[in-house]
Amino acid sequence: MTDSVWLQDLTWEEIKDQIEAGGRTILLPFGSTEQHGPHLPVGTDTMVAMTLAEDAAASAGILTAPPLWFGWSPHHMVLPGTITIRPELLAEIAFDMVSSLHHHGFENFVFINGHRIVNITWMQIAGEKAKRELGVKLVIFDPAYMSKTITNKMGWGSVGHAEEIEGSHMMYRYPDRVKMDRAVDNPHSQNSLYSVDPSFAGDTLCYVPSSPAEMRQLTEKSGGTTGEPSKATAEGGKVYHDHLVSRLVEVIRMLQAAG
Repeated sequence: MTDSVWLQDLTWEEIKDQIEAGGRTILLPFGSTEQHGPHLPVGTDTMVAMTLAEDAAASAGILTAPPLWFGWSPHHMVLPGTITIRPELLAEIAFDMVSSLHHHGFENFVFINGHRIVNITWMQIAGEKAKRELGVKLVIFDPAYMSKTITNKMGWGSVGHAEEIEGSHMMYRYPDRVKMDRAVDNPHSQNSLYSVDPSFAGDTLCYVPSSPAEMRQLTEKSGGTTGEPSKATAEGGKVYHDHLVSRLVEVIRMLQAAG
């Protein structure tokens, strides 16, 4: 049997053997294809989900499904390379993925969200439907929510877009894809009662994607970046990555222990 954790690398017989041996937990990485400033690739969000899935699956001895490279990205359509999918279609695709895998014996599912808070709404809809109609166990793992205990210690600002958090992770895991010499800082402005960062301590409104007009202002200022990518380091990316992988393995063990 191949030592790959990726479903697409295995034969159906190898997958059947894994399921029959008790491997009924599987990861489903979701990302996006959208602009990430002048210094990060448009596949950043999917790459983030993939690297977390790969390392956690290897550590836990389970499989991961192929990634979904598309997300809900209407606010990034102002720059080329972005592909946006309607959220209702994404929810149906995610449900069908779970339904297909459940049909062959998988029972525990972890949605890994590389597209930050923007994917969460449709992932919740798909997850609730899967739990209700299929009787599976399912959780959503989101790096922005699952790193609240360490981001302040890293000297980074709040969650933005293509900032020091994503930049550091990409520098550690995909250094050949990063062009830091082209990065443009765009520090967060202080907006009363509003923050997209899940770790924000103050009262805040819920996130609504920016309008095309709002995004054009951003792209004119920084090429699509919100935050300070100049603070990114590969060393910080390693700390961030290792923290997330360890948490993801904990989540996997939690699901497996639940039966």
